[in-house]
Amino acid sequence: MSAYDVFAAYYDALTDDVQYAARAAYLRQLLASMDMRGGTLLDLACGTGSMTVEMAGYGYEMIGVDASAEMLCAAQQKAMQRGFNILFLCQPMQQLDLYGTVRGTICTLDSLNHLTDPNDLRETIRRVALFTEPGGVFIFDVNTPYKHRHILADNTFVRETDDVFCVWQNEHIDDDTVRITLDFFERDDEDEDVYIRSREQFCERAYAIDWLQDILEEYGFSVEGVYAEGTSEPPTQNTQRVVFAAVKRGDKCCET
Repeated sequence: MSAYDVFAAYYDALTDDVQYAARAAYLRQLLASMDMRGGTLLDLACGTGSMTVEMAGYGYEMIGVDASAEMLCAAQQKAMQRGFNILFLCQPMQQLDLYGTVRGTICTLDSLNHLTDPNDLRETIRRVALFTEPGGVFIFDVNTPYKHRHILADNTFVRETDDVFCVWQNEHIDDDTVRITLDFFERDDEDEDVYIRSREQFCERAYAIDWLQDILEEYGFSVEGVYAEGTSEPPTQNTQRVVFAAVKRGDKCCET
């Protein structure tokens, strides 16, 4: 079972403030500025598919990849409800294996931060490059070291919906890594005075912007821009999430 299968049951309810439509509009604008206005677009670590279906609404031929079968079940249901024929594949990011190349890839909501081993992140970027056609686009966002050190840190957050109560506890392990523990309390269907508790735990690691740029260049991408999330402006020292926009060069082989 994926480490995120428990989270899948509550993910949408607890992320209803993400504003997927606005984020998708921003991605569409970035893609268009890099001459990608259509074609096959991979949503890497697509989760429950909210961004996948938003981008499908713009006319992209979507592929969604995620390591959690439970997340993908929710994604497939969304696609069917919206009338989109989307291919969903259950794969870890670092084991990405497509049937052919894509015109572009997006990876959003700090999904790459979940790869705490730098070798896994390198392999993920290598595989994205391998399955991206020359001139294709790779856009992703990551949490910054500033966010890990000062926002997540050792703080605790609480989220509550009509269906679930969630306690989000962070443990700042080192300058780069935060251990996140999510405790979910859901009311029992048979006894409203009883709550069922479940737990999810994982780590996120922040990576330096320069290091990420070097890896992208190593595997054949030219970095077109690094932006503060949701803007066309460069990040500052207090930026919590940055967006990378890169284009695949035609002079680099990524098979090994």
